[in-house]
Amino acid sequence: MTLHRSLAVIFTTASMWHAGMAMSAQRADDTASYPIRPIRIVVGFTPGGQPDIYARLIAPKLAEALHQQVVVENRPGAGSTIGTKIVVDATPDGHTLLSVSSAHLTSPAVFANLPYDTIRDLSAITTTAMATYLLVVTPSLGVATVQEFIALAKSKPGQFNFSSAGTGSGTHFAGEMFKQSANIDVVHVPYKGIPESLTDAITGRVQFTMAPVASSVALVKDGKLRALGTTSKKRSAIYPEIPTIAESGLPGFEWDSWGGMLAPSKTPRAIINRLNREISRILVLPETEQRLRTLGAQPAPSLPAQTDAYIAAQLRVAAQLAKKAGIVGQ
Repeated sequence: MTLHRSLAVIFTTASMWHAGMAMSAQRADDTASYPIRPIRIVVGFTPGGQPDIYARLIAPKLAEALHQQVVVENRPGAGSTIGTKIVVDATPDGHTLLSVSSAHLTSPAVFANLPYDTIRDLSAITTTAMATYLLVVTPSLGVATVQEFIALAKSKPGQFNFSSAGTGSGTHFAGEMFKQSANIDVVHVPYKGIPESLTDAITGRVQFTMAPVASSVALVKDGKLRALGTTSKKRSAIYPEIPTIAESGLPGFEWDSWGGMLAPSKTPRAIINRLNREISRILVLPETEQRLRTLGAQPAPSLPAQTDAYIAAQLRVAAQLAKKAGIVGQ
């Protein structure tokens, strides 16, 4: 190699090294100065649902911590996939986040051609809250336990219906899981939302439904519905008197209603970690925990890697359940 060529290689390598160092320094500066503008938390549903409520609980305190405005933006449609795509396409700098619910896990199992890959295109910040669904039945059935209900349903194959908040919803998947676990022949009836689903359970047009605690516990207390069990692995700390379905004769049964906060996948790890620390701190504040308890939920902060692992595992469960049940989106 000639002297001139050797020097050219050396200068080129040095220039590349300096350029790389400059880029690294710029990234470090960007992370240190974060956030530099308002942060938006996108919710793929209309106001009032769990991911919206969780986001609005977190937003004002996150704004205080980061000294920057935090706004919640509802972008509903297509089972939350429209809002999710907005976040996937956003600049991965921590200024656009996504508040999700159980639908984030069921959508990939229901919709064949999603415009994103949940694992590849999104990174978890933390889970926000965990809640349970209640297996509620029409009181006129005269059953008081999960096993009594299963026995009654088996005595009338194909005659019982269960309602949900729509095909592919968390309530639908919880109902299908119960149907398969209990080995009962019942018919799914999808509705536009949880209120409509509960109304027909009260009137007896459908015999049971899986309903969020926050939506159904008042109806249970008033005697309009009867709660037989919860879908969580352990008894709810909020309603410990209600047994789990798992301990009521269907061991291993578990389907949680959960919330999470995500970001575009290439968001710098330092920003992900900072958001994790701040949101985790907010979730365990006494006032936040009390508000969640009134909704039948509990704060559930977790590390980003733990949340990513949870999402991956639950995506597999949802895919298997959808395949077995023949669930197809509308």
